Amino acid sequence: MSASSPKPQKGREAGVSLRGLSFIGFERGAAGPRTFRAEDPSTRQPLPPVFHAASDRDVARACELADQAADPYGDTSASERAVFLRTIAEGLEAEGAAIVACAHAETGLPLPRLQSELARTAFQLRLFARVIEDGTWLAARIDPGDPERKPLPKPDVRSLRIPLGPVVVFGASNFPLAFSVAGGDTASALAAGNPVIVKAHPAHPGTSEHAGAVIAAAVRSCGLPEGTFSLLFDDGFTVGQALVQHPQVAAVGFTGSRAGGEALMRLAANRPCPIPVYAEMGSVNPVILLPGALRERGPSIAEGLHASFTLGTGQFCTKPGVVFAQAGEAIDASFLAPLAERTRATAAGAMLTARMAAAYWQGLERMRSLGASLLAQGTAGAYASSGEAALWQVDGAAVLREPRLVEEVFGPSMLLVRYRDADELLALLRSLEGQLTATIHAQPDEVASAAPLVRLLARKVGRVVFNQFPTGVEVGPAMVHGGPFPATSDGRSTSVGTHAIDRFSRLVAYQNAPHEVLPAELVRSEKRTST
Repeated sequence: MSASSPKPQKGREAGVSLRGLSFIGFERGAAGPRTFRAEDPSTRQPLPPVFHAASDRDVARACELADQAADPYGDTSASERAVFLRTIAEGLEAEGAAIVACAHAETGLPLPRLQSELARTAFQLRLFARVIEDGTWLAARIDPGDPERKPLPKPDVRSLRIPLGPVVVFGASNFPLAFSVAGGDTASALAAGNPVIVKAHPAHPGTSEHAGAVIAAAVRSCGLPEGTFSLLFDDGFTVGQALVQHPQVAAVGFTGSRAGGEALMRLAANRPCPIPVYAEMGSVNPVILLPGALRERGPSIAEGLHASFTLGTGQFCTKPGVVFAQAGEAIDASFLAPLAERTRATAAGAMLTARMAAAYWQGLERMRSLGASLLAQGTAGAYASSGEAALWQVDGAAVLREPRLVEEVFGPSMLLVRYRDADELLALLRSLEGQLTATIHAQPDEVASAAPLVRLLARKVGRVVFNQFPTGVEVGPAMVHGGPFPATSDGRSTSVGTHAIDRFSRLVAYQNAPHEVLPAELVRSEKRTST
């Protein structure tokens, strides 16, 4: 350790040392002058240690190492990368107690939630290990040549997916494990054969350092190139902007706010050589309650909706923010009354950051200013960054006049829109922007009449849910966690599920290429050609 390097400090659990320095390949970054600390979200008291923002030199070195690693890491076999991903998963589990304790201190999220998120993070890594071992994600195709074809010979053409090159991943504030340093974007980018540079979220830098240490150790133990992984700290936007604009970066993965995602999209588009930004930004995740479902299941729907929009103090990208129910007295007693009662009894929770809490209260004030009626509000909290549950109501005509009523309020707020009839409901749904999810609650005898709704919603969202609630996102082969803009920057992609690997690869074709220079999959796949 150099004389200028800070001494290791104890982390959030005894025996764990955090240095507050970036990982630049196998080295640690400089102890520069720009520093910051994590905060306890319930008290806003700073937590040790001091973290040092990455310098311009750190950014340049991380990008240079990633570029140098791109070819050798991209050329590793599926089995080598699968071992690497499983080694990361095992390391996270071995350090699980320290990682969860640190995340709990920095985010205030409950320990069971964080333990579950750690398990999900390890599962994602192992899932992508299986995906690349299977090999079908490569979409290898062989179209044999025919030199005897008339009037012109037919060339031999073979194609498959190859990695893009260095990928920058931005850690998410609301998922310190599953969508951050070792989360789904990192797992899918590494699985596809891309070096990864993570820009850690400043709200949980200690958690990020723990996870980064696990990945860095796995790179070494698996004998992979030094630039396969780097982790950079910053307390603001400078490092992220520099990474997106760096000419050696090939793609970006982001989970966060619409403003943040759109800023990255503009930076990437304005480069001399534009690159793709896969940004998962925001969504109100509309819920449609058909009359029969409300008549038969009003109280249980109220219970499920309340649990869904207040889960994690409403800080899920799949939180239901807008509910459509037909106007009429029938819903008031069986549905609205118990929903309001549950909302009023909801204790305020600590939001992840002071900035997030301030934005939430600004969102509530916007709802008031636009004319929404506050039906119920949760109990006040003693936290420094509290978020109190809020249930609003407005009629459908008001939303059609003022679309800002159905913009996302990130936190435990939900708007009930009372529509007049089926035609007004369709008009309301057509007016919505792209979303991550849409949910329909319907009785069996209403399903057939709901077909037009389903067709409309399928054009608006990435996932249509029936008779459940959208907050949970199952990690599996068929899952789509994406949607048309502005839910995501590219509605053809997903950040959850095995299709997520496609974002960080591209197709290349080889025409009349000798077998000696072809990727092995295009020779091995000769007998299982697809067209």
